[in-house]
Amino acid sequence: MTAVWIMAVLLLLCNIGLWVFFLPRVMLRRMSRLQEDMMNGHYSEVESMYRKMRGWRHDYHNHIQVLKAHMSLGQYAEAESYLERLEENLAGVETVLKTGNLMVDAILNSKLTLMRERGIRVDATAIVPRNVGISGIDLSVLMGNLLDNAMEACGKVSRQEDRFIRIYVDILKKQLYICVTNSMEGRVRRMGDKFFSAKGANHGFGLLRIDSIVEKYHGYLNRQAEEGVFVTEVTLPLE
Repeated sequence: MTAVWIMAVLLLLCNIGLWVFFLPRVMLRRMSRLQEDMMNGHYSEVESMYRKMRGWRHDYHNHIQVLKAHMSLGQYAEAESYLERLEENLAGVETVLKTGNLMVDAILNSKLTLMRERGIRVDATAIVPRNVGISGIDLSVLMGNLLDNAMEACGKVSRQEDRFIRIYVDILKKQLYICVTNSMEGRVRRMGDKFFSAKGANHGFGLLRIDSIVEKYHGYLNRQAEEGVFVTEVTLPLE
């Protein structure tokens, strides 16, 4: 009987050892796949935005000819109406932020385009040096996850007029400071100072990626949830 117990304990220890050895590798592979999928999504969003811009520029000459025709015929109301339609069209593809960092510009502007399409009010201010000493991929993953989480929470707010996202990025005391504030409904899941995603296991990796990148650069992460508002603050040392 003692031998059976010893064998059972040994088997249990072997299983625990295998999990301890393989689980981090499995998690790393899943997180790498998630990062790759997210980066592909970012590039697709940026490509779509610039494809629209190229299309509008291609048609620029035609638009000018139409406006000149209306003006020559004295059709000023028609010309004004045409200009208004062009303005609405251009509003969906214009670059709204130039931070100084091309990678951050690409991510922010693609996400801001999605936010406008989803009827989310946005207030964004961002200044990021070209060289911040942070990997472009890490910065993209960090910003992408922060904004995706904010959009996901806003999408669950029942009244569209209550949906908002505020983005503030700047250099403060030799640190990159990122603050994303968004509206939300309901209560968030948390245990102590840890928050958990309500979007499923795969989406939970997004929170883990944020945590791991902040830890990688020895930064600071603060998440706060109040009634109807969720705030995430990140600071990353630049030295």
